[in-house]
Parts: sequence; C-alpha cells; structure tokens
Amino acid sequence: MSTILHIDSSVRAISNENPSHNSLSKSIAHRFIETWQSKGVIDEYIYRDVGIHPPQFITQDWIGAVFTPERERTENHKQQLALSDTLIDELARADIVVISTPMYNYGMPAQLKAWFDQIIRVNKTFDFDLKRGDFPLQPLMSGKTLVVIASCGEFGFGKSEVRESSNHLMPHLRTLSRYLGADSMYEIVSEYQEFNDKRHKISLASAYEEAESLAMSLAYAEAPVSAD
Repeated sequence: MSTILHIDSSVRAISNENPSHNSLSKSIAHRFIETWQSKGVIDEYIYRDVGIHPPQFITQDWIGAVFTPERERTENHKQQLALSDTLIDELARADIVVISTPMYNYGMPAQLKAWFDQIIRVNKTFDFDLKRGDFPLQPLMSGKTLVVIASCGEFGFGKSEVRESSNHLMPHLRTLSRYLGADSMYEIVSEYQEFNDKRHKISLASAYEEAESLAMSLAYAEAPVSAD
C-alpha cells in the first residue's frame, strides 16, 4: 500500500509558453511520480501546488485557536483551523511525502514555509511536555519517507562545498522532517540553473536520473509480496 502526498512549491508553472520559465523542481518531481506509476501502484495520490495556490499565513487568531482546548473552541476557532486540519489529515494518510522546492534567497519559498506552519501544530504533529527537560517537543507521527527535490540557481551547497554555509534550505527541511513523521529522507538537487551552461545540463540530467532510480527503488519496496 502506498499513499503519496506530493507538495510542489515553486511559483513557476511546470509548463509555460516560454520554456525557460518552466519550473525545474516541479518537472523533476513529476518525473519521480510518473516513474513510480509506471513501476508500481499508488493507492492514493494527494497533490498540492502551494507555490501557485499558497496556504494562508498563520495569524494571532490562528495561534489563539490552537491553544484553546478542543472542547472549548468556538465556530470561529474551528474556521481558523479548518485548513490546518485538512492539511494535517493529508499528511497523516501519507506513507511517502514528496516535496519539490526551488531555493529562494538561500532558503525555502514563503509558500512552503506557510504549509509547514499550518501542519506543525501542537497535539497534532507534536506534543509538548516540560518533563522532558530542555527537549520538550516530541513528534507524534512516524514511519514515513520524505523525498525532497530542489533546484538551485548557484552551486556548491553540499557538505564541505563552497556555499555550504549559505544553504538554509536542506538543513531547515531536515530539521522539520521529524515533524512530518519522516524516518528517512532522500535529497535530489539540480544546480547551476542561473549559469545555463554544460554544468547545469549535467546536473539536471543527473537529477532526473536520480528521481527515476529512487522512484523505482521505493515503488518496488512498497509493492505487495505475492504468496506462492
């Protein structure tokens, strides 16, 4: 059984009149999904393009509703949390979470951060207990696999590379992955987009190949075993 939650977060569409404006992160992520579909079964596919249809930003009223005991919530509280409840339900159903994201200003898009803010919520995706001392937060979900597919205009953001200290995208996602219930995380990155040279073509081709290979591997791993 496999339920995939697919979150795209680039503000660019996957296909435009001018192909140079196409979103690379979305394109690679959709190659991952297409490869999975060709090799295995997706029992439920949940898709959100938060780049083009961004979630609402959380507000003071939203926080007030979250910290109001459930039995005391008014209709207004429930309306404040309706989107959050829906997004958390989608996450809870998923076995595989696929997030595609560009690197904007060395971090994640505001739209993707808004999605995380809606779903990382006390007593829903984590609980809080001061009896744990200096580490009171504990994730409530587990057993999921996270696949992050990113595109970068520059290059050298990996470990010990020239721009490692400027990479605020992957470290942030690794930290937040615990609150998605991810026990394992895979990273696929295409670089050099702004240079548009041979290095970019090689990096992009490699990212597509990695996406296909990973999709096949995970699809086979999720496939049901037939009894003899």
